[in-house]
Amino acid sequence: MSEVITKARAARETTTALNNLTTAQKNEALLLIADALIAAQERLLAANEEDIVRGREQGTSESMLDRLKLTPERLQGIAQGVREVVELPDPVGETLHRFERPNGLHIEQRRVPLGVIGMIYESRPNVTVDAASLCLKTGNAVVLRGGSAALSSNRAIIAVMREALSRSDLPEDALQLIEDSDRKSVDEMLKLNGLLDVIIPRGGASLIRNVVQNATVPVIETGAGICHTYADESADYAMLAAIALNAKVQRPSVCNSMETLLLHESFAAKHLAALADKFIQSGVALKGCEASRQIVPTIELATEEDFATEYNDYILNLKIVKDVDEALAHIRKYGTQHSECIVTENAENADRFLQEVDAAAVYHNASTRFTDGFEFGFGAEIGISTQKLHARGPMGLPALTSTKYRVVGTGQIRA
Repeated sequence: MSEVITKARAARETTTALNNLTTAQKNEALLLIADALIAAQERLLAANEEDIVRGREQGTSESMLDRLKLTPERLQGIAQGVREVVELPDPVGETLHRFERPNGLHIEQRRVPLGVIGMIYESRPNVTVDAASLCLKTGNAVVLRGGSAALSSNRAIIAVMREALSRSDLPEDALQLIEDSDRKSVDEMLKLNGLLDVIIPRGGASLIRNVVQNATVPVIETGAGICHTYADESADYAMLAAIALNAKVQRPSVCNSMETLLLHESFAAKHLAALADKFIQSGVALKGCEASRQIVPTIELATEEDFATEYNDYILNLKIVKDVDEALAHIRKYGTQHSECIVTENAENADRFLQEVDAAAVYHNASTRFTDGFEFGFGAEIGISTQKLHARGPMGLPALTSTKYRVVGTGQIRA
């Protein structure tokens, strides 16, 4: 029997016990995990260094290594994220609707766990902790399959977390890590109907596309992020510069970072040269349309492929547009329904942008980097859904539940 099936079955066998746990029991287990992660800092950083060294030897980019790297500060943040999940309301058991039918039936709709969640993701080891803590808080078992780049880190993290669970009322088999780095293990998870209730992919476009196209298990799609910021004609230059630099430079390797900056032609004429200097000084390689290259001749010409690329790196496309209509058309063509921003002092254009842009999060005068479970007050997040069924945007605790109708009668039968 394969590792995938063995561990998925072990996770499935814990679901009854998970359903019977109280919020206090789940929270106690999570607090043990948070403390254990800090206590095991030396062990976890040593394992992470193995991944960093291996990544450098394989030529991994510095931006991707940054996604992979753990530091004492990041570990503190990860543990704090677990503690914040403890403080969040437990959605399981929440009554969403309660009503009585004319025939006397009492009907309640309550939140219940999804069951066993399969999580397929890439190189960020913090996702291992985020996903596990959210799933366990909502009474779900979870089977994690991280990328090979973070295998040493993930092994150590899961070992520490399972050790903590062994001292709690929460079964440690509710938390599983697939260590087989062969792609066949992913393909096997996609077909585990009956053992996995849902699969959540989190990573690059090719990973997500493979899962969506090949899974028979239901999928919650967390999409790639080709995010745009549009500087409207009336945009305040200082505000736009701060927002755009933050959206690109603060952490370029994540899905809510900006990949294309759209500029109204009159704004570009006044400010693009100075703005380009700011990006170049921040280490950003610029690519631009023909109009932008007339203002900044040193930048590379952007292609159709560039505008359709999620760089996750210090690379930015520039595109000059004549008005908000052209900006909206560009976003419709190249956007991935993730996060989009308009910077403007024109209330009519702002309202139109917020209304017409089809994305999980749409911003007026704020960085797209805020599309994040922590920033939205959800605690940790399991991903940012760009689809429209079940959940959309940063997925916190309620997104990891389904509902059940409880119907109580006094002997009614249907005529």
